[in-house]
Amino acid sequence: MNTCILILSAVLAVVSARPQVKDEPIPIISYVNNLNPDGSYQWSYETGNGIKADETGSLKKAINPEDGNVVVAQGQFSYTAPDGTPIQVQYVADDEQGFVPQGAHLPTPPPIPAAIQRALDYLATLPSTPETPSRQGRR
Repeated sequence: MNTCILILSAVLAVVSARPQVKDEPIPIISYVNNLNPDGSYQWSYETGNGIKADETGSLKKAINPEDGNVVVAQGQFSYTAPDGTPIQVQYVADDEQGFVPQGAHLPTPPPIPAAIQRALDYLATLPSTPETPSRQGRR
């Protein structure tokens, strides 16, 4: 009898220690997707586990005329990281600066030291000089 209880306890311990797998799908609480004839759009969604995202975009003339039209977009998304930290990112994307995210959790560069900033400011005041001719073919 004691052996049976010991074996049953060991089996229960192993079963309860295994990772819990959730087979339930995460529900979509809301979903919007609007595409307009002029090329603009707007989409958004929210899931049952707290993920939210939205974006709007439109067409504009590219900086380089050969590229035609490009999409300019802005949006945001948020979720909770595995460690419980809330993450929220806002962004813009275009052909001038590319994808530019902003969020409190994103690393930022250190400030430019004052001496280097003064040197950069001074260099910006100097007149531009023509490029040095190529020295290809000369020895």
